[in-house]
Amino acid sequence: MPAVDLATVGRTLAPVHLRSLVESTARLNIWQGSVRSGKTVASLLRLLIAIANAPTSGRVLLFGKTRESVHRNVFAVLTDPALFGPLARLVKYNPGAPTGSILGREVDVLGANDSKAEPKVRGMTLCLAYGDELTTIPEAFFTQILARLSVPGAQLFGTTNPDSPNHWLRKKYLLRVGELNLRTWHSTLDDNPHLDPAYVADLKREYVGLWYKRFITGAWVQAEGAVFDMFDEDRHVVQVLPAIHRWISLGIDYGTRNATAALILGAGDDGRLYLTHEWRHDPAVARRQLTDSGLSRELRAWLGGLEVPGATGLTGLRPEWTVVDPAAASLRLQLHEDGLTPALADNAVLDGIRLVSSLLGNDQLRVHASCQGLIDEIPGYSWDDKAAERGEDAPIKADDHSIDAARYAIKTPEVLWRPLLRRAA
Repeated sequence: MPAVDLATVGRTLAPVHLRSLVESTARLNIWQGSVRSGKTVASLLRLLIAIANAPTSGRVLLFGKTRESVHRNVFAVLTDPALFGPLARLVKYNPGAPTGSILGREVDVLGANDSKAEPKVRGMTLCLAYGDELTTIPEAFFTQILARLSVPGAQLFGTTNPDSPNHWLRKKYLLRVGELNLRTWHSTLDDNPHLDPAYVADLKREYVGLWYKRFITGAWVQAEGAVFDMFDEDRHVVQVLPAIHRWISLGIDYGTRNATAALILGAGDDGRLYLTHEWRHDPAVARRQLTDSGLSRELRAWLGGLEVPGATGLTGLRPEWTVVDPAAASLRLQLHEDGLTPALADNAVLDGIRLVSSLLGNDQLRVHASCQGLIDEIPGYSWDDKAAERGEDAPIKADDHSIDAARYAIKTPEVLWRPLLRRAA
């Protein structure tokens, strides 16, 4: 078996992580801190060393939110020869498979995306466990992992970005370093001297507010107050649209008793994204409910009657993507039957909020004044204090129909518009 070339791998690590290779002798060993601070590479190098010296009894388990995330964040890194040299050839995994191979040792791979994942671990006897992004793991699953680390000398290695200060991982483990058989290392983006300075500068601009504190400075801070506290109506709301050279998407949030909202996203010639037009049907205001057929009919009539900005006398907009609320299966079917090609919206709420926040904070997203429902909703869109007490980040679920439609329109086709943005100033 090839030896681990510490000098080669060490060139990619922050000093704090080089130290962690020696210090990580506890039962629980957790690397925490900002994105791109080197914690994943350091923890995986430590895992390789541990597997090479692990007892033959007991299983080795790699776990994360999903098997796909374990493949992306763990196996894809381990198989990079630029990082791990000849050892990369001794790591084998087929995406989605329940097992893989590292240094000739079979390893189990589990996803833990909800509380129902905990029974998956029962019955296991573990000598090693590695957890990717521990704050995304249900507490019951993590607790069961610890109960299964029963082979003498068994260890857990894990990584995490900071989350809410009330998160169970911080309160029950990280703050109890003196009480538990636990070691942890905290690092920030600036601790890694091997990153391209231009990349670091771009990354610092891309995160704003809460996300900057967590993912750049590595702070455990609470989500509180307004979700989009960077929104400034004087700055972000425009009366006149620039030339729109690409109509990206139509995002639709679906309601039966509540409002159904739709917003159009376009790419402006100035390198910004624009939410250009809004359609809403609110049964409480209209005093009538619409069936899926009625919603489809009125929505399509609205699209067909829109004047194309900058093209006198030309009407009708047809964005490249139509993205629809994942809960609206019946409406998606109706729109498909009526000639549209609806896609399932990406409803990763926090990822979508973070993306919209970054675009607003970097002045890369503006809203036309006609999108009044969205403009009215944004100032009152706030974090849920009760969820924060449980260590969770969640907005209050009220008066958010246009916000959800906008989030769908922006997050789902990100790969399409990302190359069109101007560089943040």
